[in-house]
Amino acid sequence: MSQTAVRLGLVGLGNIARQHLANLRDGLVEHCHVTALCSRQKSELSAQLKVPHFSSVDALVASGECDAVLVATPTWHHFEAGACALAGGLHVMMEKPLGLSLGEGEALLDLQGEEQVFAVMLNQRADPLFRAMQACIADGALGGMTRTHWTMTNWFRPEVYFQVSDWRATWRGEGGGLLLNQCIHNLDIFQWLCGMPESVQAFCGFGRYHAIEVEDEATAFFRYADAATGVFVGSTGEAPGVNRLDIVGDAGSLHYDGQRLLQTRNTPATSEYSRSTRDMFGLPNSHSSDITPERGVNQHALLLANFVAAIRHGEALIAPASEGLNSLALANAMLLSAWEQEPIALPLDSGRYQRALDAKIAQSSLREASDGQVNIDMSSSYR
Repeated sequence: MSQTAVRLGLVGLGNIARQHLANLRDGLVEHCHVTALCSRQKSELSAQLKVPHFSSVDALVASGECDAVLVATPTWHHFEAGACALAGGLHVMMEKPLGLSLGEGEALLDLQGEEQVFAVMLNQRADPLFRAMQACIADGALGGMTRTHWTMTNWFRPEVYFQVSDWRATWRGEGGGLLLNQCIHNLDIFQWLCGMPESVQAFCGFGRYHAIEVEDEATAFFRYADAATGVFVGSTGEAPGVNRLDIVGDAGSLHYDGQRLLQTRNTPATSEYSRSTRDMFGLPNSHSSDITPERGVNQHALLLANFVAAIRHGEALIAPASEGLNSLALANAMLLSAWEQEPIALPLDSGRYQRALDAKIAQSSLREASDGQVNIDMSSSYR
C-alpha cells in the first residue's frame, strides 16, 4: 500500500465543502493535501491554496493532479461527478446521499474498480453514542428485537435555508427534501442498528411548512422479518423538535433522548418471565444504567481520515459507499409509499422508483436563488 500523502481534489465549494477544507487546513486529517479545486465559478480559494481550479470534473480527473476526490456538490451532480471520477480511476469520497435515487447509487457502485476506495460521508456512524448502541445490540444484550421508534423532528429549517439555493428542496435538484437531506443520516443509523425492514408504509407532507415542492414531514411504519415493528417520524417544520430513539428487545432496551443514552436489562427476559410467572400483575426485574459515552469527536474529520487511511494502507472503511444504498432505499421507499398510498416491499425495485421520480423531475424546475444577506453557522446544522 502507498505510504505517500493522498492528493485530494475538492469538487464543489459550498458550505459543507468549506467545512471539510477547514478540517484539512486545521491538520485534523493527516497525510492528505488538497491539490485541486473544481466548481462552477472560480473561487479565491484557488489562489489562497496555490492549487489549480477546474470548471469541470472531467478536466480535474484528466489533469493528473489528484489521487482522490471529495464530491460535495448539489445532490443532482453527485452521480455525474462520481461516475467521472470512478471511470477515471480515482478514489471517491461522496457527500451524502450517494445520488438522487437508489438506482443512481447502484450505477455508481457498478463503476467502482477493485483497487478503488469508494466511501460516503455518513458521518454519524462515527458518533460514539451510536457506536455504543451498535455494540450493545451486536453483543445480544437486548435479545430479540421487538419494537423500534425514532422521532427525529429537531431538523428545523427556516424558509431562508431553501431560498438561498436554486437546487435545494426540488425534485430536479435534490430528489427530495427531509428524507434525502437531513434524515438520510438517521435512516442510515436506524438500519445500521436495527436492520432493514421487509416493508414500509409512509405518509409525507409535501411543502406542509415551507414554500417547497418536496417533503418536509414524514411518518413511516416498518415491518421486520422477525415480526418486530418500527416507526420513524421526521420533520423540518417543528421547533424546537424532538430527538428520541427507542430500541426495545426481549431482554432489554436502549433509550436515547437526544442527550443521554440509557440501557435497561430485564431478568429474566420478558418472554421467559411471561411464561413462568404466577403474578397476574408482575414484571420482570429490570435495571437501568446511563451508558452515555463522551461524544467530543469531529465526525467529518474522522471519516475523511478513515478514507485516507483506507487508500494508504487498506484500513476498513467506516462507511463504504455500498452501505449508503440502504438509507437511500428507505428514503425512496417512503416517498414511493406516500405517492402511491400503499406499503412498499423491500428490497426496493429501483427501476420502479426511478420511473416515479423521473415523472416528478419532469415537472420540476430549479428556483431563482435569493441573493439576500444570510447568517451561516454550520455547527448549528448538525444534530
